Amino acid sequence: MTTRALLDRLQIASVNAGACSGADGWIRGAGDQLVSTNPATGEPIAAVTRSSPRDCEEVVSAAARAFEPWRDRPAPKRGELVRDLGNALREFKEPLGDLVTLEMGKIRVEVQEMIDICDFAVGLSRQLYGLTLASERPGHRMMEQWHPLGPVGVITAFNFPVAVWSWNAALAAVCGDPVVWKPAEPTPLAAIAVQHIANRVMADHGVSGVFNLVIGPGRVIGEQMLHDPRLPLISFTGSTVVGRRVAREVAGRFGRTILELGGNNAIIVTADAKLDLALRAIVFGAVGTAGQRCTSTRRLIVHRSISAELTERLAAAYGQVRIGNPLADGTLMGPLVTLDAVDAMFATLEQAKAEGGEVVCGARRRPDLGAQQYVEPTIIRMPAQTAIVQQETFAPILFVLEFDDIDEAVRLHNGVPQGLSSAIFTEHVRHAERFVSASGSDCGIANVNIGTSGAEIGGAFGGEKETGGGRESGSDAWKAYMRRQTNTINWSEALPLAQGITFDV
Repeated sequence: MTTRALLDRLQIASVNAGACSGADGWIRGAGDQLVSTNPATGEPIAAVTRSSPRDCEEVVSAAARAFEPWRDRPAPKRGELVRDLGNALREFKEPLGDLVTLEMGKIRVEVQEMIDICDFAVGLSRQLYGLTLASERPGHRMMEQWHPLGPVGVITAFNFPVAVWSWNAALAAVCGDPVVWKPAEPTPLAAIAVQHIANRVMADHGVSGVFNLVIGPGRVIGEQMLHDPRLPLISFTGSTVVGRRVAREVAGRFGRTILELGGNNAIIVTADAKLDLALRAIVFGAVGTAGQRCTSTRRLIVHRSISAELTERLAAAYGQVRIGNPLADGTLMGPLVTLDAVDAMFATLEQAKAEGGEVVCGARRRPDLGAQQYVEPTIIRMPAQTAIVQQETFAPILFVLEFDDIDEAVRLHNGVPQGLSSAIFTEHVRHAERFVSASGSDCGIANVNIGTSGAEIGGAFGGEKETGGGRESGSDAWKAYMRRQTNTINWSEALPLAQGITFDV
């Protein structure tokens, strides 16, 4: 399918007035032009008109107006809309996946996550449970229930241009909250395509303003959303540096945040581990999406006795990684998203070498593959967990560190500011149990004999420390999108007071 045919099928050709959609449909944007570029070729795909602050105001107002009627619709009925959204995503799974690949440079994997979270949310729409509590007062009943919170601002990153929106939007929608989405600037077309799909589903259900889109720079549109009291919750995915500002500004108005920030994820490989199993997980985790996942494997902490063998096998596997256009069959790794990302990767490698690092393989630019953003995945052996190892670089760099005992391995693992995803490969049950215990991994995700990437929808996703503490997707993450209310109902004819207090009237 040609690029033009792909855009036509996803209805992107019809958006020539702007990239902003609210309750009344597409809005004529008042901002400047944003050009979406194919990182695999360096060629422009299409241009959209950025939203202005006035456009953003109109979109947030539409979401605020939509909140009351959507809140009052029974949750299972809200779930029906999300069910149909999932079915519509199934219908457009192939072209939407192609567009994500075309615009971001990753192989086709993402749209299935959107479908899966819609399925999860549909079931959840009948399980927004509360609690019944025993009251100390006779003739009284206490209960907790959860109510819709309000319109939710969702600010997403380029590396998962549509899936992260769905993790938030599907749950928020069944919880009774409209969504205002600001996607990352490198990937506006994928967001516009998803909004078209969502608009069609909303129209089928006779509603509007549940899903809303506003495209513009973070320093303008993002800032406006952070300070808008009509958005009681901001879900932000991005860097720790920006996440600190998001947390500070939203907390200043007593709003809530869901923060999904940096990851510096490690895999520990013990002396008894099955190396064939570990090898596959390490390569997938470090090379997948060209190292541009928040869950990418960035550190390999390997027992000294097997370090040479495992590193040699990894280098051989890296030599077999097919790098190229992610739309081509057989490609395992596409380009980095921008030239700035390439520069950041090689600046990191230079600092690592200055700190004593030894390049095992990779560390080369590959413009011969079609664009300046192609690089070779790199393994670099480090003498210690130096300053550069403690930083997150969004690139396919794997630092190799050695350990002698499990206590040292856990200290190395936890000795970074980030705390998202982690893994250990071992056949020793005590090592496995230690790793997932309170004295083991300090991350939000801790796996045994499975890598750091590839989290399932059913488990809440997120991390600790500088990763931000947010949770999205499965488990009880839905509670972040609702407000808790405690009710006490007196069905007696008396008015006993708590804590034994009495007084005469």
